[in-house]
Amino acid sequence: MNPVTTAPPPRRLRADAARNQQRIIAAARELFADRGLEVTLDDVAEKAGVGVGTVYRRFANKQELISEVFDQMVTELAQAVDTALHHSDPWEGLVGLFEYSCRHMAVNRGFGEVILELHDTMDRFACMKERIRPGMQAVITRAHQAGVLQPDVEAGDFFALVNMVDGVAGFARTVNPDVWRRYSTLLLNAIRGDDVARMPLSPAPMTDDEVELAKEAAYAARKR
Repeated sequence: MNPVTTAPPPRRLRADAARNQQRIIAAARELFADRGLEVTLDDVAEKAGVGVGTVYRRFANKQELISEVFDQMVTELAQAVDTALHHSDPWEGLVGLFEYSCRHMAVNRGFGEVILELHDTMDRFACMKERIRPGMQAVITRAHQAGVLQPDVEAGDFFALVNMVDGVAGFARTVNPDVWRRYSTLLLNAIRGDDVARMPLSPAPMTDDEVELAKEAAYAARKR
């Protein structure tokens, strides 16, 4: 009878290797968010301040790095949901989560196209929904119970509202990258419970010139 053997535990990275890996992931997140599909592992190495060989030792190809970045972002979103759920004020918890989600979309414009490079993109999205949905529903239910959210607002509305703000962020990014915050606040004011004070709208709306410039930028992007 052969003795039972167990696999050795995964070897921990040396401190310097762990630091390099975090620098690589941070650089990739920034580059993917800003430039999207055109980013190469060489670009990531330069941004991270490490040798190209260091990047390839940690990630065999760009898809592996995209997967790591995606998983990290999902973990952070799950943490944001948990923070909202345990906030002492149900409304402030909801506001914080909504603003986090809108900000995340606004500053990661290029990452949406990047993750489409993954072979298992739809499976990853399905897993993300299953991981996030219960906590999101709990945040909405808690707000309803406290009377701080319109009773007919559902968890599915939350994701639709975030995408509405994302549409503004995408349109205005080249001329007024922060104006999405105004529309985030406007939507929150629209769904709040009747006894919750309205928040002041800030920043100011886009000027006529900014709107025209944004239209020109959107038209130029479609022509490419």
